[in-house]
Amino acid sequence: MLLRDGFPGQRLRVLPAPLVRKAIEEPVTKRLLVTDAGYFPHAAAHGRTRPDGAGEAIVMVCTGGSGILTLGGQRRRIESGDAAVIPARTPHVYVADAADPWSIWWLHATGTDVDELVAQILGSDSDPVLHLRDVYTAVALAEQVVSALENDETTATLYQAAGAAWNLFGLLCSDRLRGEPQTSDRIHVVQEYLRANLASPVSVAELARLAGLSNSHFSALFKASTGYGVVEYVKRLRSARARELLMTTNLSIGEIATQIGYADAFYFSRQFRAVNGTSPSAFRAGAMRDVI
Repeated sequence: MLLRDGFPGQRLRVLPAPLVRKAIEEPVTKRLLVTDAGYFPHAAAHGRTRPDGAGEAIVMVCTGGSGILTLGGQRRRIESGDAAVIPARTPHVYVADAADPWSIWWLHATGTDVDELVAQILGSDSDPVLHLRDVYTAVALAEQVVSALENDETTATLYQAAGAAWNLFGLLCSDRLRGEPQTSDRIHVVQEYLRANLASPVSVAELARLAGLSNSHFSALFKASTGYGVVEYVKRLRSARARELLMTTNLSIGEIATQIGYADAFYFSRQFRAVNGTSPSAFRAGAMRDVI
């Protein structure tokens, strides 16, 4: 028999239905409302079967042991350091491993932002499980949600729980975009190299060699991870540095162009305008007015 709760040392909070109905009509919580949250340590025989799914999206962060999630025809193992996301209204079954039951932080959330956040986490492959790069931050955010709801059920507390939950969803979205840890590490090395060598010429072939990937594979992974191709990414890095120099130094436009890798000040100005919608000199003048 599967157990819903009742585990020694557990923490559990569930909002009453009338409060949920009221909160989903209010500012902020209509966008994201945590309705249930908790922590189940060493949860032997824990599991749920929901033929019609849950009314809310579910997030689980596993900190020990393991279990199985069946969702959308996929049977996925969840282990320590993994997170699982279950969309609202989607049939599913999950159960803790019999020999080594999981310990999980979990929450249910509803609101107008939630479906879109869940879709971003699932990704193009609709994969409900991802391995966390920073499990400690994920757990800290989940615990903030639980701790807030343990205080009381005031609007201020619901806002606090919503904020922590949004951060957790955002963290999971980020992890999904970055791809598998090994791939992410390779792209991260390239990003660090570009930041450290901002004024150097850019060669996709050299960056691909640095990442240990073919040119085409590297280019595809880089864009998937950052949202930009290499040339556009570098242009935006240089633009960010240019904005800083325009605001904090008296360097000429030409001197700034040289510092960030542009031999031609006019070309730099065109690139700057493409990103910022204004010329470097106009940006500097506007920034100085804002400071004053």
